[in-house]
Amino acid sequence: MAAAGEGDDGGAAGRNLPPLSLHVPQPDFRPGDHADFSQLSIPAAGETPRPETDAAPASMRDLAYGLIRVLDEQGAAVGPWAPRLSDEQLLRMLRAMITVRIYDDRMYRAQRQGKTSFYMKSLGEEAVSVAAAVALDRDDMCFPTYRQQGILIARGWPLVEMMCQVFSNRKDRLKGRQMPVMYSVREKSFFSISGNLGTQYPQAVGWAMASAIKHDSRIAAAWTGEGATAEGDFHHAVTFATVYRAPVILNIVNNQWAISSFAGVAGAEETTFAARAIGYGLPGLRVDGNDALAVYAATRWAAERARANHGPTLIEMFTYRGEGHSTSDDPTRYRPADERTAWPLGDPLERLKQHMIQLGQWDEARHGALVKEVEAEVRAAQKEAEKFGVMGDAVQHSIESMFDDVFEDTPWHLAEQSRQAMDELAEKKRRDG
Repeated sequence: MAAAGEGDDGGAAGRNLPPLSLHVPQPDFRPGDHADFSQLSIPAAGETPRPETDAAPASMRDLAYGLIRVLDEQGAAVGPWAPRLSDEQLLRMLRAMITVRIYDDRMYRAQRQGKTSFYMKSLGEEAVSVAAAVALDRDDMCFPTYRQQGILIARGWPLVEMMCQVFSNRKDRLKGRQMPVMYSVREKSFFSISGNLGTQYPQAVGWAMASAIKHDSRIAAAWTGEGATAEGDFHHAVTFATVYRAPVILNIVNNQWAISSFAGVAGAEETTFAARAIGYGLPGLRVDGNDALAVYAATRWAAERARANHGPTLIEMFTYRGEGHSTSDDPTRYRPADERTAWPLGDPLERLKQHMIQLGQWDEARHGALVKEVEAEVRAAQKEAEKFGVMGDAVQHSIESMFDDVFEDTPWHLAEQSRQAMDELAEKKRRDG
């Protein structure tokens, strides 16, 4: 009889094999290190080919591993992806991106002053939202994360309305039911933001499928972070999008960090996030997310493909999160202080500005004047919004409002609870004189 571990059924026991081990991803740099991104493979602007919008996904697999870039080092738009944008469109993008950055700065300071509980900036990611918004039709439905406030700004939603939501004051259209920065604006085809980012994907795919079922002409676009691609919602949504050829654009914003865990934890060490499209039979585009023209061109390409019933496109926006995850986060605890300045793809605002200067339609003087103009507009909007209250003021919303906007037709038991609550409130006021 064979001894335990020596027979066919003994497995690896007793064999002269190395022990198994797990690989735990670690970021290249930690606080105190000097950030060096020289290991990144960044193709030259204009180098990546542009397929026809009806091309088979199998014919464009290389696009998931490259990087679509339009703006070169001198600010010129080069290559097959270079879009033909009017001076008006370029200025619209630049102004919206400037507005996002100034708005973020003021709301960040407002949080530090105790006027709101929480805020999240999109420093370095302004092109990801603004350029995409300009490329989409205004009634295409957007399912954003909490760093796509640029969509609302590009679509002309009033800053006062956005600030009132951040302050959760008495003019907050969401009546204090959402965390600050989690906007919801149906009038601008801007779906309610969720702190659980993965949920936006299946909702976007479902909306796009419904649009197709109704023979509508509107498409959907969704955004999520690279960390959320490790969640089940991501894969469930992409499966449905693939099978039914839903008219949807699925954006992955790879800003290198998901709160304090780096992109490698979600799989970035092994391949690109755009490459996840290949296993589903989808086109996967990897785009320089700090190049507004590249973001516009890729979004426009994917939108045309969706409208022609060729199905969804997965786009990895390769960018960098310049600030912490939120006002509750301290990035100095997990990344080097110079990492943002070392990022090799530059600043999206500066790159677009240089492009407009290179075209001869812009200059530093006009740029400075525009910045001052936007600063004044944002200051005025904040002053107006604060008239309706900030955090720490008395209760902003009536108790009765808690029963509103829950059901289209209020059930009898909630109507009864509402009456009881208001009666008790009236009695309290009577007793208090």
